[in-house]
Amino acid sequence: MIFGTAPTTSKPESKFKIGDHVKKKALVFAVSALFVAVAVCLAADSVFIGTWKLNEGKSRIMTGQVKNTTVVYTASGDTVTVTTDGTTADGTPQHTVWTGKYDGKDYPVTGDPTVDMRAFKLVDDHTLMITSRKAGKVVNMIRVAVSADGKTRTVTTTTTSVNGMRTSSTAVYDKQ
Repeated sequence: MIFGTAPTTSKPESKFKIGDHVKKKALVFAVSALFVAVAVCLAADSVFIGTWKLNEGKSRIMTGQVKNTTVVYTASGDTVTVTTDGTTADGTPQHTVWTGKYDGKDYPVTGDPTVDMRAFKLVDDHTLMITSRKAGKVVNMIRVAVSADGKTRTVTTTTTSVNGMRTSSTAVYDKQ
């Protein structure tokens, strides 16, 4: 200490000024909102979203299997609703609804007496894998592939009967 000068007591300089915490919160909020907006836009812009009509001439649906003539995918945030209209093997009209996410988890199906749950899993931007269950038991596996141009949807369904016999069908749909 030098005589004649008062000792200095300085506080270490803070890296942040008053109000910086408010700016940080605003930035975190803005970035979070951007991620949510992008997720919503991606779900809405999915190649699966829209109305699909069965092209019977290009399809090979096995006798005894349901024929879905119209399939509609709609998005609301990260949730998707899939509605089908068609006929059962004996010609009875069938209307089903599934609402869930592409997360591989089971969500309930209404309107189909052979299935009570479905799990949709996004494989890539143009492919879905669907597992259908009745009372916890897998009854069929479905692969949905949308063409690169987004105009055609091919659905391959593999079903295993109670006897262990496997059947497969392919339904081709055109985007409306």
